[in-house]
Amino acid sequence: MAKISRRLQEVLKKVEDRAYEPLEAIQLLKETATAKFPESAEAHIRLGIDPKYTDQQLRTTVTLPKGTGQTIRVAVLAKGEKVNEALTSGADIAGSEDLINDIQKGMLDFDCLIATPDMMPQVAKLGRLLGPKGLMPSPKGGTVTTDVAQAIQEFKAGKLEFRADRTGIVHVMFGKTAFSAEDLLLNLCALQECIDRNRPSGAKGRYWRSVYISATMGPSIPVDIYTLRETKITEAA
Repeated sequence: MAKISRRLQEVLKKVEDRAYEPLEAIQLLKETATAKFPESAEAHIRLGIDPKYTDQQLRTTVTLPKGTGQTIRVAVLAKGEKVNEALTSGADIAGSEDLINDIQKGMLDFDCLIATPDMMPQVAKLGRLLGPKGLMPSPKGGTVTTDVAQAIQEFKAGKLEFRADRTGIVHVMFGKTAFSAEDLLLNLCALQECIDRNRPSGAKGRYWRSVYISATMGPSIPVDIYTLRETKITEAA
């Protein structure tokens, strides 16, 4: 069993055995973010779905109103003028077959990969490499598009792609612990609304099972699901 550090033992004492109101949970998250580096705020949401069935899979994007707090490196796979368009629109890397070759050789110096539809037959060969890292372009994720300029702008501004893992749990970073509690609440509410809005058609019974938030190196803090779902973004603004 892994040894728990003294720092984590101290912050664990601050978390009570109860579900917290969303803003209260976020304030506690900030208080327990005591690592020596800028920590992210993370949400871990267990849903009543079984992703082995196609009608119970959740894969979509959310635009966080206050951004991610991260510098997102965007790569674009396109042809001809679309490569120049991508670069002038703020892409960090752009190319065609040359970029595919670089990726096959292990070059993964990006956080988001956007591709135009005409590149997808060639992108398919990268599936084994990109899939496990969550970098494979997909229409559902908004990363397969002809409007590369808009896609680059959105992902740079705080758009995130996420999916439920094989156990039906969604893991999403919703900002940095340095954000104000109100800004983190705004982002968390946007995430909640997005998950509700994209409820899979095959999801039966209770959809939301549990919600925990934490700093990168902090303890898990249970959030009251019903209060979160009743908290409107306009109230947090």
